[in-house]
Amino acid sequence: MTVVLRMIGRRLLTLIPLLLGIVLFVFTVMQFSSTDPAVAVFADAPLSPDQLARFREEHGLNQPFIVKYFAFLGQIVTGHLGKSLATGQDVTTLISTALPLTLQLTFLGLIIAVIIAFTLGTISAVFRDRWPDQTIRILTLGGVAAPSFWVALLLVQWFSITVPIFPSSRYVNPADSVYGWLLTMTLPALALALPLAAQMTRIVRTSMVEELDRDYVRTARGGGLPPIVVVGRNVMRNALINPLNVLGLRIGYLLGGAVVIEQMFNLPGMGQLMIEAVKNNEPAIVQGAVLTIALGFVVINLIVDILSLLANPRLRTNH
Repeated sequence: MTVVLRMIGRRLLTLIPLLLGIVLFVFTVMQFSSTDPAVAVFADAPLSPDQLARFREEHGLNQPFIVKYFAFLGQIVTGHLGKSLATGQDVTTLISTALPLTLQLTFLGLIIAVIIAFTLGTISAVFRDRWPDQTIRILTLGGVAAPSFWVALLLVQWFSITVPIFPSSRYVNPADSVYGWLLTMTLPALALALPLAAQMTRIVRTSMVEELDRDYVRTARGGGLPPIVVVGRNVMRNALINPLNVLGLRIGYLLGGAVVIEQMFNLPGMGQLMIEAVKNNEPAIVQGAVLTIALGFVVINLIVDILSLLANPRLRTNH
C-alpha cells in the first residue's frame, strides 16, 4: 500500500505542470485565432465599432496576453472557468451538462471493447496458429486499419438505413428510458469500440502467448491441472499487465474519438460543445473543455497504474 501511495504522490506532483502546459497551449492557440470573439458573437447582428470596443473592454478581450492568461489561471484555482461570451452561461455549467453524455459513450465503448478484446485475444492465444487464431488475426488487422468515423458510417448504413434497427441521430436520457438510451448509444459506442477492440485483441493475444510459453504453465499442465484452470487462474492474471497499461493510454484516445463520433450521431456531449465553441471562437468554453478532458485522461491513467500494481506484485519492487 505504501508503494501505491508513493506512486500516487509522484503522479499528483507531475499533474500540475502537465495541466499548466496544456492550459498554456490551448490558451495561446485561441488567443492567436484569426477570428475576433467580439465579431463572432454578434455575427448575426453586427455592432458598430464603438459597441465592439465597449464589449471587448467589458470582457477583458483587449488586455495583454499575459494578463488574460494569469486571470484565467486565477479562475481555475477558484473553480471558475469563465462564461460564454454569447449567452453569458457559466462554462462549468455547460461542461457539467455535456460531460455526462461523453462519459457514458466513452465507458460504454470501453466495456464493449474490453469484452471483445479479452474474449477474442484469449481464444486466439489458446488456439494459436489454428483456424480460430488465423480468422481472428485477419479480422483484427482490418479493425486496426479502420478509423472510428468510417466504422460509424458503415454502422449507420447497415443498421439505421438498410436495416433500420437503431436510430442514428437521437439521444434518450437513461433517466427517461434505459432501453431508449441503449438503442441510441449502441451504434456510437460500437463505432468507438471496434477499432480499439481490434488493437487490444492483438495485444492480449501476444501477452497470453508469452505467458503460455512459460515453464510454470508446462509444469501445471504436466501436473494434471485442466487447461481452463491454468489459463483462468494463472495465465490470465499475469497476462493482464501489458494490456492494462496499453488500455490506460487508449482510453484517452477514446475520449478524443468520442468528440468526432458525437458529431456524427448528433449527440449533445463535449464534442458538440467544443466544436460549436471553436466555430464561434468562445475561448473560455474551449479552454475549459480541453482542461476537463486532459484531467480525465491523467486520472484514468493513474487508476490504470494502480490496478497494474495491485494485479502484479512484482511491479511493486520497481517503485
